[in-house]
Amino acid sequence: MQESPADWVRIPPGRFLMGSWDFYPDERPQHQRAVEAFDMSRTPVTNAQYAAFAAATGYVTLAERGLDQQDFPQREIQELAPGSLVFTPPDGPVDLRDWRSWWSWVPGASWRHPLGPGSDLFGLEEHPVVHIAYPDALAYAQWIGARLPTEAEYEWAASGGHTPLPYSWGRERDPDGVALANTWHGRFPYLNSSSDGWFGTSPVGMFPPNGFELYDSIGNVWEWTGDLYTGSHAGAAGVLPYESPLALPCRDGGAEGADGIPRRVLKGGSYLSAPEYSLSYRPAARMGRAEDSASSDTGFRCVRTAGAGPDVGATTD
Repeated sequence: MQESPADWVRIPPGRFLMGSWDFYPDERPQHQRAVEAFDMSRTPVTNAQYAAFAAATGYVTLAERGLDQQDFPQREIQELAPGSLVFTPPDGPVDLRDWRSWWSWVPGASWRHPLGPGSDLFGLEEHPVVHIAYPDALAYAQWIGARLPTEAEYEWAASGGHTPLPYSWGRERDPDGVALANTWHGRFPYLNSSSDGWFGTSPVGMFPPNGFELYDSIGNVWEWTGDLYTGSHAGAAGVLPYESPLALPCRDGGAEGADGIPRRVLKGGSYLSAPEYSLSYRPAARMGRAEDSASSDTGFRCVRTAGAGPDVGATTD
């Protein structure tokens, strides 16, 4: 186990309203949840931090090594080769019901080569690591003696203590016209004005922290949690879902993805979150992702038992 390189922030215990009645069906029903105190890394894991892990352990991510055809007999041969999904903006408007219009499977794309062969991490050392599948995030967390957050922990932490407000900072997306997170501005998926300063990922900590002093808990990259995805919060709440007339269409299905691979909950939204397609730059937002899937907008951060290890907030090299 490696001594943790994370800058830990103490997240206080809390009882809060989890989920939302007014957005996507998988966020319903809104219900009371409680979490104990825990420590969370102040930022998503960066390329520099993941590089140190890979150098120390020799770990090879799923995107770098590809998939075994015996484990995925229904996949096409080209889908088994090393590679990952890369956001590729089209030239103009497309049918937003077909995600293939802006996602491309790029052989050779990985955290080391985020845009595919020929790209590298020069100048991206402090950007969040991407093209990370669930096992890749879990391996890093275990290496530093930590774990991935539960969905409830992430949602409470991302809210900064301000639930049930839609955003971590209040009721408006860009109060007074100021972007407080790295999300999509413009016409999705073909025109990004970059009015927030960034077209893709941004270095961690470029936007203001939330009420718990966490950076990038909303926007920049989707982040893995340890929880299996379900189509609603009904099981946790012990009630039947309520169909709000204001709710947006559901984006995701059940708890398993292609080939029966379990799906885990992603939280926080990303630089691709856009109001006309994915209102996911909110603490309550969630998405299901197959454990073996990676993309150019998916990363993670870690948590640990409150007070474990060195003093909270101290960085250990």
